[in-house]
Amino acid sequence: MVKMNLDPVQVMSGQVKELNVSPSSNGDSRGSWEEKQEFDMQDHLGLSTKPKSPKPENAVTIAVSSRVLFRTDREQKVFEQKGVEEYLRYQIEHENEPFAPGPAFPFVKALEAVNARLRDLYPQSEELFDIVLVTYNHAHVGIRLINTINHHNLFIERFCMTGGSSPIGYLKAWHTNLYLSADADKVREALAEGIAAATMFMPEKLTEVSETQLRVAFDGDAVLFSDESERIFKAHGLDKFFEHERENEDTLLDHGPLKGFLEALGKLQKKFYAKGHRLDCPIRTFLVTARSAASSGIRALKTLRAWGLEIDEALFLAGAPKGPMLEKIRPHIYFDDQMFHVEGAAEMGTIAAHVPYGIAQKHNAKRNTSGGK
Repeated sequence: MVKMNLDPVQVMSGQVKELNVSPSSNGDSRGSWEEKQEFDMQDHLGLSTKPKSPKPENAVTIAVSSRVLFRTDREQKVFEQKGVEEYLRYQIEHENEPFAPGPAFPFVKALEAVNARLRDLYPQSEELFDIVLVTYNHAHVGIRLINTINHHNLFIERFCMTGGSSPIGYLKAWHTNLYLSADADKVREALAEGIAAATMFMPEKLTEVSETQLRVAFDGDAVLFSDESERIFKAHGLDKFFEHERENEDTLLDHGPLKGFLEALGKLQKKFYAKGHRLDCPIRTFLVTARSAASSGIRALKTLRAWGLEIDEALFLAGAPKGPMLEKIRPHIYFDDQMFHVEGAAEMGTIAAHVPYGIAQKHNAKRNTSGGK
């Protein structure tokens, strides 16, 4: 198995497949948007307008760190080796060079594709995805970030530049539904405050993903559900886990850290269903769990049904590797609480995010491949 660099800002070893985007300073090809026209002629003449940002209380807010939306590994090395002043100087000197796409970039583009469909169906509705760019950077770096966003034709109007301070308080003010970061400590801090959050990694290779349908895959225990059952397995083994699940199959599992995000996705899906677009809905969700269907799957499905949540596809793998299944699903993002599964997904080209929650965090180093979650 390919070893993942546990520093999320570093790309895993190997050749990274280029995304189909314009040349950027941190990609394989060097370039600048100075070669492009400074603005579109239609915008200049006032013939087109950007959509309005929704109010935070109405939107599904996705807060994304600049270090996962874009590739900033070169700049991070400057900061680590030469300090903050040289880092700021470097950013200003290169502010006309766009960053290359990072691991969250395809996910954000898919969010924008869903928004376009929602605006077509509900022109006055503010029930949309709203993307907030979160960075510890000084405001001086904001110019390069804005230039990069415009270069890649992203619609991100809300920035949170904290100058080194924790962003968690701002995330709560934005009514954040999901926070994606390269900083595992800040992700843990967000989870402790009840904010769905995950640490993102750049895989060695990238699988091509849909440009018209957002595809999100979730692990079950300690992600959508609590770690109650996982604790039984870790403490008493697989047989006791199966026994516990049989005895409690009519007892709902408690919610996990990403249940609210799945719920938010479901609400947007229902807006498409209401307009007759169930079969071509641009949002599709997946449960990918190591649980066994007959032995422990029924409790998970009953819990989802009782919550009023639909999962489009459920894969019960009975301990089989998740990577090959995820390669077929091709999600824009996959959430799991165990680094072993995150690494397995990344090996197959899936962009995976680690949810550092629950009892498995004490066992991640053991990389136990058997089990019931």
